[in-house]
Amino acid sequence: MAKSAIPDPLERRHLVERDLAPEQALRTAEAYLAEDRVWDAIVFLGKAGANERMAALRDDAVASGDTFLVRELTRVLRDEVPAARWRDVVAAAEAAGKERFAEQARRLADRAEGRS
Repeated sequence: MAKSAIPDPLERRHLVERDLAPEQALRTAEAYLAEDRVWDAIVFLGKAGANERMAALRDDAVASGDTFLVRELTRVLRDEVPAARWRDVVAAAEAAGKERFAEQARRLADRAEGRS
């Protein structure tokens, strides 16, 4: 069995805590993404300044109705999601049977529209 390209937990912690060259951070992020570990990849994408890659992941999260992943990627990107985009998350979450995600996205859409 081939050794995984992702760092072990202790090495990961050390990588998270120190400054990394953007290239190394991006390689680490891509290793996590290759194993479908998006949540683990986010910190390294942020360190790499890979905003386009994170925006693409956010688009995927919107399409899958994953409210929490959309929120985390938005936080790291330091931008905001407009109400219409949250409504897309609602629709995708409902289609996937993710009622809690849909409800959370609905609240975030209302908040983005100023209807808190």
